[in-house]
Amino acid sequence: MIARPASVYARGSCYAESKVFSRHYRKVKAIFGATDVLLTSIAFIAAYQTRVRLHLEKTFFIDFPVAALLLVLSALCWVAIGYWFNVYEKLDSAHPSVVLRDTFRQCALGAICLVVIQFALRLDLSRPFVALVAVYAWILLCLFRINAARVIGGLRREFGASHFVMVVGSGENALRLGEALEKSSDYGIRLMGFLGPDDEPGVVRLSQEYERYALSRLPELLRQQVIDEIIFAVDSRKLGEMEELFLLCDEQGVRTRVVVDFFPHVNSQVYLDRLGSTPLLTFSAAPHDEIRLLAKRVTDVVLAAAALVLLLPFMLLIASLIRLTSPGPAIFRQERCGLNGRRFVFYKFRSMCDNAEELKASLAHLSHKQTAFKIRNDPRLTGVGRFLRKFSIDEWPQLWNVLKGDMSLVGPRPAVPEEVEHYQTWQRRRLRMRPGLTCLWAVRGRDSLDFDTWMKMDMQYIDTWSLALDWKIILRTIPRVLTGRGAY
Repeated sequence: MIARPASVYARGSCYAESKVFSRHYRKVKAIFGATDVLLTSIAFIAAYQTRVRLHLEKTFFIDFPVAALLLVLSALCWVAIGYWFNVYEKLDSAHPSVVLRDTFRQCALGAICLVVIQFALRLDLSRPFVALVAVYAWILLCLFRINAARVIGGLRREFGASHFVMVVGSGENALRLGEALEKSSDYGIRLMGFLGPDDEPGVVRLSQEYERYALSRLPELLRQQVIDEIIFAVDSRKLGEMEELFLLCDEQGVRTRVVVDFFPHVNSQVYLDRLGSTPLLTFSAAPHDEIRLLAKRVTDVVLAAAALVLLLPFMLLIASLIRLTSPGPAIFRQERCGLNGRRFVFYKFRSMCDNAEELKASLAHLSHKQTAFKIRNDPRLTGVGRFLRKFSIDEWPQLWNVLKGDMSLVGPRPAVPEEVEHYQTWQRRRLRMRPGLTCLWAVRGRDSLDFDTWMKMDMQYIDTWSLALDWKIILRTIPRVLTGRGAY
């Protein structure tokens, strides 16, 4: 009999749920989004009927075409907010208090969107109606979401076929995988048992007991039982010995997967690619989705071009002011490290005296940051430059770097080569993302944060990157820049 070691229980057990069966989670997120549309529509109609029947001083009525448009826009806003704040990522497993809190925030922001739509369409909506929509939506969504796992599991049992899985292996990886498969039972996953060496029969005990069959019995099991999928969780050195098993599964059309967490790529996403007819197992420690990266690039070009057109008159004025108040060029040029270490010429308005780089060595002892060179109340700053720095106006010329493709609007800030030479090994991964005009730490403290926090936040950005995250950072950068908080 094989019992699961206590140390294994202490580890994260969502491997199969979050990685192996990610397609199931995409389906669940789609269900949550569709449910939000339905329940928000019901809340909208219920709120309208309630407000019409309330004998308040002001009569309330909306023409049908306008009401239909409002209903559609409201439902879309609710779903967009849900995706924006990653509400759907955790609904089926979150604590009720988390569900209540996240749903309240979503409904509150949905009500604000409804008010904005009202002003945009020049409507005169009743305030009680808007409040009722938010309250009804919150009640309905909470009732569904608190019971989400039970409801989705019931739907799968009634309308979806179960998915029968067997695991090859008996080590720690196999046991951890088995536990995660058990936790996926609400999604129709059924763990049928384990397969191991012929000389190690026995029972594997997790929350239930599972028989461990000899590997030689696999052909018999495939004939006698329904097996949709077999997952190999064995030592990498043994995979070559199991070639016949892979061929057998391939001949019979049984899906096979291989657990690859024995590779030391802790930050990487793993996917299969092909070079001609040669399959390649790829580990990527930075975003690699070409479609989303293309969308990011298109966003960069459009926004940077629009900003340059709008800011051009002001940039000419600032350039003239810099030239009139201190000797030297208006634009400061410097070599920086870009994507994967590519060198490029970095532009910004000159905010320091013309010989600032020559004075850098003599002021190195005043730097308060490790690796990066930063001085509070830097004596090299000019009067105009101090103002430009405070409100990040000196960064405007980098919009040209964005347009050229050297930089992005959002990403780790570009470092000088001398700084990169002193990076620790783990810090060099920040070069795997195109550098940005603004970044995660720029909206969470800017220059008041220490260097290690900068690096960790850059890694957090790379590991969790999405188009929505870019927009969040852009929108949060605006008030930071306007107020000048955290900059010196």
